[in-house]
Amino acid sequence: MSQKQYGKVAVLLGGNSAEREVSLNSGSAILNALLANGVDAIAFDPKEQELTELKTLGIDRVFIALHGRGGEDGTIQGALEFMGLPYTGSGVLGSALAMDKVRCKQLFVANDLPTAKFTTVKKGEDFNTEAIIAEFGAVMVKPSHEGSSIGMAKANSAEELNSALENAFTFDDEVLLEQWITGSEYTVSMLNDQALSVIEMRTPRGFYDYEAKYKSTTTSYHCPADLAPSETEYLQRIATQAFALVGAKDWGRVDAMRDENGQFYLLEVNTVPGMTEKSLVPMAAKDSGRSFGELVLEILDSTL
Repeated sequence: MSQKQYGKVAVLLGGNSAEREVSLNSGSAILNALLANGVDAIAFDPKEQELTELKTLGIDRVFIALHGRGGEDGTIQGALEFMGLPYTGSGVLGSALAMDKVRCKQLFVANDLPTAKFTTVKKGEDFNTEAIIAEFGAVMVKPSHEGSSIGMAKANSAEELNSALENAFTFDDEVLLEQWITGSEYTVSMLNDQALSVIEMRTPRGFYDYEAKYKSTTTSYHCPADLAPSETEYLQRIATQAFALVGAKDWGRVDAMRDENGQFYLLEVNTVPGMTEKSLVPMAAKDSGRSFGELVLEILDSTL
């Protein structure tokens, strides 16, 4: 395919979310891959530049590498639709639903997809942390609209839960409390709406948190995961169903866990996951024979 077919491409990176640093890394890797493949591409940071400049710069299509709010929640997708600019990844609805952990879980439950038992608490409303711990045992505390494990914590007691909620409420007014699952963490990368190799993440940190994802040297990755063929097929199938269910499309990632009894649980859908050379989607793509550059072009092809 002629790279001229893409025209001028803007890689949206940075932005205003709590995941700005991660987005700058993803965007830089994508930009370098596009340039190395002869694509006319530039970096564009919506925090530093007005979005309307995309038109004055003569941009033909957009590669979204923004993580978190403002980039992964449907707002930038809506603005680009309004401007008539083709962009990578999920549309407005899929982006918004996938970013909202609570609505995502409600969709899983309504469609009989396996997911951990949960409840929600809202800032300013009354809730009884002792009753929650009594019902759930340990819980995972997750701000509803954050990614990269930002604001997440495990709570084993009412005291720990109060402290974790106080922190989570600095990121979000709505917080998801999910029953703690002791077991293995997995992710299924999606490309052209097809499931790639399953990856298992192992960390001594208790769970795959921000530190384990981006800073730790003790996190190990197993691709493909050491699962029986039937388990791999099952996990890929429910991940594909979850991806389609929230209206996500083209590319992304679905995270899951397996408990000590071998039962799988869906955690969430990511519509703009990390895209550095060492990120999970590129790792799965490499296992299917795609280089990082080939993966980036394949994602960009969806805008044609």
